[in-house]
Amino acid sequence: ASRDAEVMAKWQAHPVIYEINAWRWLHELSARSRGSITLGSVPGEEWDRLASFGVDAVWLMGVWERSPLGIKVANRDPKLRSEFARALPDLVEDDIVGSPYCIRRYRVDARLGGPEGLAQARAALARRGLRLILDFVPNHVALDHHWAHEQPEFFIQGKAEDLQRDPESFYDVGGKVVARGRDPYFPAWPDVAQLNAFHPGLRGAAVETVRAIAEQSDGMRCDMAMLMMNDVFARTWGERAGRRPPTEYWHDVIGEVRSQHPDLLFIAEAYWDLEWELQQQGFDYCYDKRLYDRLVHENAGAVRGHLHADIHYQNRLVRFLENHDEPRAAATFAPQGRARAAAVVMMTLPGAKLLHEGQLEGYRARMPVFLRRHPPEAEDRALRAFYQRLLQAQKTHGGLQGEWALCEATGWPDNQSAHNLLAWSWRNGPARSLVAANYSDTASQGSVRLPWDDEAPGPWRLTDLLSGERYERDGAELQRQGLFVDLKPWGFHYLLLER
Repeated sequence: ASRDAEVMAKWQAHPVIYEINAWRWLHELSARSRGSITLGSVPGEEWDRLASFGVDAVWLMGVWERSPLGIKVANRDPKLRSEFARALPDLVEDDIVGSPYCIRRYRVDARLGGPEGLAQARAALARRGLRLILDFVPNHVALDHHWAHEQPEFFIQGKAEDLQRDPESFYDVGGKVVARGRDPYFPAWPDVAQLNAFHPGLRGAAVETVRAIAEQSDGMRCDMAMLMMNDVFARTWGERAGRRPPTEYWHDVIGEVRSQHPDLLFIAEAYWDLEWELQQQGFDYCYDKRLYDRLVHENAGAVRGHLHADIHYQNRLVRFLENHDEPRAAATFAPQGRARAAAVVMMTLPGAKLLHEGQLEGYRARMPVFLRRHPPEAEDRALRAFYQRLLQAQKTHGGLQGEWALCEATGWPDNQSAHNLLAWSWRNGPARSLVAANYSDTASQGSVRLPWDDEAPGPWRLTDLLSGERYERDGAELQRQGLFVDLKPWGFHYLLLER
């Protein structure tokens, strides 16, 4: 135990986090073993497999008790039923296990192994040098959560006429009209009740909930964190929210919990360009949805512009190509070359990295989180081998440590394809690496200006950590002219530079 505590004393800089849908994962492990596998009985070789990926933490998404009432609501919803049937053509009723974000109680579901099983899973991860991340959903709880009956003042209140006029946005619980949870830009979610971020009692109860999660984990991913910011909440709910408090929800909650759990990692699922503000309110990391959108919809210039942001801000972003809310990367970033180029870009930037279960295997089916299984898919072994090389290269050569710098790539009057190039470097003492990627579907060339001024004259060896190719260049030439690169469409280099 003391050795495990020592291993987990501090978080790795720029950690790699691997998201697993806990229910689906355990169901599929059980099906393969023809037995019942819970968090407490996961075979050691499965934990070893996760550790072999070279990640730093595992996010077990969806371990808390789901709402039976929420499952009934989902089963009655024709849009959801249609989505389930499209995702799983041989769907049966038992496949619908409910939304992991419709939480009845913050207790590990007994069918997943309960609190004891989670403790065993956390210990198994710690023995392998991995940390555990769990969910916190601040904006809403299930309609049958005990607060709905015991603490109705914790919720946004409505009136009888609200319920009569808009039953899709309000519901009755014990004679009280309560708002259903919502995002301000979409209709209300039918299976959850809206908590009032401005209510001081709710904030105190949230602190106790987060403390309980902190006792069982090393970090937490906070769902739709921006919805609880004072400005956003006031715009969403207006007078129904009551008096605006003088302090921010996250400042209060994170500050209180950190007093007892100083090493607990807080990750915000965040949108609407509110990442910097959430960082100021206490979050260690925030989703970088803007980078994702630029990689999907825009060009190298837009990505490069994004990377000019302050490095301290970038160090606290979570980079990703997919997660349970986004389409599969293998389908989104077609052709295959583009998927690999996007992966090299994402994985070699400063900040945390989020990998999603099935991403390494190239799975293409996007699955609703309500379902306990996904249809059979063929593994893309070449993509899996590529990710393994990429992750192993970072672990073997010290990872993303030291000083990061964006590099300029220039062309010539008759060849401006350098605009398609993305390039940056890492330097940690004498160790240094360079990433160059052609984020376009045409061959591109350019001269990458290195940000260092101490390339000693004489031979330098450049080893591509992904292809294994080696090159020799003169240090004086690198200083004067930079590094010439000629990359095929969606091509890339991940170079280790050594004297």
